[in-house]
Amino acid sequence: MTPEERARQGTVYGFLAYLLWGAFPLYFAVLRPAGPWEIVAHRIIWTLVLCGLILLLRRDVKWLLDLARHPRRLAGVAVAGVLIALNWGIYTYAVLSGHVTEAALGYFLNPLVTVALGVVILHERLRRTQWVAVGIGAAAAVYLTVDYGRPPVISLVLAFSFASYSLLKNRLGVSMSALRSLAGESLTILPVAVVILLWLGQRGETTFLRDGPGHTLLLLSTGVATAVPLLLFAAAASRVPLSTIGLLQFLTPVLQLLTAVLLLGETVPTTRWVGFGLVWVALVVLTTDMVNHVRSARRTRRDLLDPSA
Repeated sequence: MTPEERARQGTVYGFLAYLLWGAFPLYFAVLRPAGPWEIVAHRIIWTLVLCGLILLLRRDVKWLLDLARHPRRLAGVAVAGVLIALNWGIYTYAVLSGHVTEAALGYFLNPLVTVALGVVILHERLRRTQWVAVGIGAAAAVYLTVDYGRPPVISLVLAFSFASYSLLKNRLGVSMSALRSLAGESLTILPVAVVILLWLGQRGETTFLRDGPGHTLLLLSTGVATAVPLLLFAAAASRVPLSTIGLLQFLTPVLQLLTAVLLLGETVPTTRWVGFGLVWVALVVLTTDMVNHVRSARRTRRDLLDPSA
């Protein structure tokens, strides 16, 4: 396979991953009457079951012993699991409570928050245009806080939880494949899922076996719905440049926003569109800087390899 064919294949994988994530509002809406935390608990359990079956079929389980021998890495995987479970829970709550537009805003803000965390935690130095993008994003957050009459809590929690998750994954490195990582994260937070289901069961609020076989099958499908787009994303990330992934990622919140307004009947006041517009301006600035930086790095690398070019 040529590099061009590999890149095209990776782009298709990435497009499919973000397309599936963009369709999640419709999927989670179909899971009613299950509540957000029941859905999260089932996502954890059935994702672990699916990943475990695949790993067993591949006879790929020895890495668990290695993970257990490294407490710091195990703790990192556990924290990553908690962060992604929090993200899942808040997102599902947003869908089921009619706040999909606020959830979409969170994923628009995510790249800006990721850059900001890189400065604060990793002490990364930003280029001037990156600072401009972060500044516009901060102004948008302030504007939306005034417009909402409160901080956009759902948006901020989604943005910071996923950005923190991404940052932690970056710190953990590439020592674990996407499948192993997802299995490890699900395994470490399995007790949380069990406690949630036991608590809901005591309150008589579980729906798994109460609302018919169709509903049961839908909850069982949460494992596939969680794992498939993540594995597609991992396949894309190994085949295409980061700049391509950066551009594709905006597909998800765009689809979420369109779904909320066109299919789920949510309304967005004109004043709030102004806030979204500020976020989009910040993303255009950030994306343009990223693309230009990648092109410049390629030219520099090409010149070093072939000075006569």
